[in-house]
Amino acid sequence: MSEVTLQDGHEDTELRRLNQEADLPEKPVVCRELQEKSGLSLCRKICYAVGGIPYQMTGNTLGFFLQIFLLDVVQLEPFYVSLIIILGRAWDALTDPTIGLLVSKSPRRKYGKLVPWVACSTPFGVFCYFMIWFTLPDTTPTSLKFLWHLITYTTFQICITCHHVPYTSLTMFLGGTQRDRDSATAYRMGMEVFSTLLGSGIQGQIVGGYHAGMRISCYLSNETVVNTSTYSLLDSLENTRRAYVHAALVLSSIYCLSCLILIFGVREQAGPLKPLGKVELAFSTCLRMIMGHKPYTQLLCGFLCASLAFQITQGIFAFFCTHAAGLAGKFQHLVLIMLVSASLSVPFWQFFLRRFGKKTAASVGLALMIPTLVTVTQVMHNFLAFVFLVILAGCSMAVLYLLPWSMLPDAVDDFMLRNPSCLNLEALFYSFYVFFNKFAGGLALGISTLSLHFAGYRAGDCRYNPTVILTLKVLMAPVPISLLLVAIVIFCLHPINEERREQMRMEMEAIG
Repeated sequence: MSEVTLQDGHEDTELRRLNQEADLPEKPVVCRELQEKSGLSLCRKICYAVGGIPYQMTGNTLGFFLQIFLLDVVQLEPFYVSLIIILGRAWDALTDPTIGLLVSKSPRRKYGKLVPWVACSTPFGVFCYFMIWFTLPDTTPTSLKFLWHLITYTTFQICITCHHVPYTSLTMFLGGTQRDRDSATAYRMGMEVFSTLLGSGIQGQIVGGYHAGMRISCYLSNETVVNTSTYSLLDSLENTRRAYVHAALVLSSIYCLSCLILIFGVREQAGPLKPLGKVELAFSTCLRMIMGHKPYTQLLCGFLCASLAFQITQGIFAFFCTHAAGLAGKFQHLVLIMLVSASLSVPFWQFFLRRFGKKTAASVGLALMIPTLVTVTQVMHNFLAFVFLVILAGCSMAVLYLLPWSMLPDAVDDFMLRNPSCLNLEALFYSFYVFFNKFAGGLALGISTLSLHFAGYRAGDCRYNPTVILTLKVLMAPVPISLLLVAIVIFCLHPINEERREQMRMEMEAIG
């Protein structure tokens, strides 16, 4: 009887083994079907995308308007303005990797590991953003004005870093497939471009008319019998300051609402290579391994050059339109048109990258900006020509929003597959990426403001200065074009192509 039992057991084991072998070719298909069924819902994608509004909305509003606000409204000298921006970004340079390390080493709690960081930083970020646009009385010493705007600016940078580093890291923990993640990134980029439109549009429409009034009052003050003109100039200045406060109140409310939607609408999901745990390695070891990963460092360099080019242009655009192009009362409309164009272009570039690949899309999109910049410096006092040019610029801007952030998860996946023992480093990858983007913004504004300082620009000076005009033209075309050409070459040489992405997808499916 024991022999019969053994024989039956052997037959059952053999039958089970044969069934398993027969099922092996089917396994990847079944896994893929299950992953597709358990993909991200539209609601979760939208809630995740809305969470990107605060960073882009406030960042682009500061990029377009902070320089002209500090120079023409607060009436600080260009040297002090450049110090505020450079020191603020230098402080931000310390906070990004530091916050990334703290996020990586923070434990997973009841409500997740990343979302609590967003929740805790939101009230402080809203308050600091509002206070950036509050102007001290004219009787305040220049040194106190400088300290006020420096402190509010640097404190806001800390708060927005505590929001954005964990938020961008959340991309890796949404669940679903690689295609779902790319789709969520496209939703996020579309919402972030819309948020730039929202922020710059609201701010521009509220304060743009007052800037035009200041220019008119400035011209009138050059005429004889200036008592009434001087009064009109001071009155226009006070109205402009109040307009900036009103715009800050509106944008701060949107900031708070979008964070609430993210906090209550998204839940983190761990994976085989993404367990949402604490980093066990030392920071120096993590830094050495991350910076030693060639696809990531190349992507960082390309992103830095492209971001620096766009942010130099962005930082002086309002100033260029006001003082060089003769469009003082219309630059806010041009900003609005540019951002509408960028918003509408995101779906096209998402289709383009799926059809031709991410590297090709990045190169073509950035190259589109070069002839636009050349033409902008040659066409003056022509609003319709500027409308056409900013539409092209908006199409190119959409590439900067979408492609680098769409390529970053691929670089992180490549690192995880090559180093499976190094887990939970996502926050550090994203923190350095955020740092380089912010560093480019600070460097861009610092370069442009110092250039204006050496060109002889003086706050409140209504006289025509040809050196200032020439400086604005140089900053508007030759400098960003050179940076764009370097970025295009780096993206063309990026080692992760579509074949490597498909290989990574198969490896990730085999693991998961």
